[in-house]
Amino acid sequence: MKVPSLSYKRVVAALERAGFQQVRQKGSHSMEKRGGGERVVVIVPAHIPIKRSTLARIIKDAHLTLEEFLDLL
Repeated sequence: MKVPSLSYKRVVAALERAGFQQVRQKGSHSMEKRGGGERVVVIVPAHIPIKRSTLARIIKDAHLTLEEFLDLL
């Protein structure tokens, strides 16, 4: 399965459904998720569309599989 090319708004919405919260926005969205004594921070660039390679890195940094991420769309 290939990583899709999506807008940053769709990526941010999917990450919010995964439990991430926006920390700040200045050019790029900084999102974090806390739980189990762990803090996961993900940077989502405000690009339309986000490159597939960049999105693959965001998904990996968010500790999600591609299938889990696609289910959140």
